[in-house]
Amino acid sequence: MTPEELIKKVRKIEIRTKALSHQIFAGEYHSAFKGRGMAFSEVREYQYGDDVRNMDWNVTARMSAPYVKVFEEERELTVVLLVDISRSGLFGTAVKTKREQIAEIAATLAFSAILNNDKVGCILFTGHVEKFIPPGKGRTHFLHIIREILEYEPQSDGTDIGEALRYLTNAIKKKCTAFVLSDMLDVQADGAPRYEDALKVAVNRHDLSVIRVSDPREKFLPNVGLVHAKDAETGASRWINTGSRSVRSAYENWFRTATSGADRLFLRYQVDHVDIGTDEDYVRGLMDLFQKR
Repeated sequence: MTPEELIKKVRKIEIRTKALSHQIFAGEYHSAFKGRGMAFSEVREYQYGDDVRNMDWNVTARMSAPYVKVFEEERELTVVLLVDISRSGLFGTAVKTKREQIAEIAATLAFSAILNNDKVGCILFTGHVEKFIPPGKGRTHFLHIIREILEYEPQSDGTDIGEALRYLTNAIKKKCTAFVLSDMLDVQADGAPRYEDALKVAVNRHDLSVIRVSDPREKFLPNVGLVHAKDAETGASRWINTGSRSVRSAYENWFRTATSGADRLFLRYQVDHVDIGTDEDYVRGLMDLFQKR
């Protein structure tokens, strides 16, 4: 992508996301995420009806009387976007590639946060964390994030969502609102997600949501005979007989297992999530995510 093409693309995304954020998402974002971050305020004596989970046992032992921690809603949130920029994101058979769809969704979330005077940061990841943009504010910071999502060339192969989640936990000490934007196809040989342990830790530290972006052609193999396929992330290639019903069935079962495995994980750890295709308008998907909250 030439500098001129990049500027044109960034500008187009900025115009679209600015309109959406002003007209649709500003209020929805505010009501869905504002007030979910809690900051420690003080310690006081226990009163009837207080949540025992807020007991401060150290002070209680020292004072020989029950004391609880008091928290107050934070007026300002920190939003962190965990963006999958692995080479599988270059796949797209509809209107956009997965990476282009993810970039627009990330831009909309970032601009909505900026409109609410929140800080926005970004973690770009593949098989490793490629780049960390610390949380900041303002239009210049917003444009920097979008340019990196669109332009950054991955240095590593593969996809490791667990690595990105561990980086989030270590880099952002204060509770934040985090969005994972990925196809979430980071699975073991049996289709089980590889990132469960990291997800379990992250959801206990941060307010985490997942936006799973996929292409309609990923769900099944078309019957087009013998094709030469190449893995965009590893470079490995092989011939696949898509004319074989058993081959097509095996692939569909694998994809279904990978998707349902992630769904069970989100349910187990109470992670809000939404599925958005490259052939869909992401506005409805984001609205559904906001309304779940």
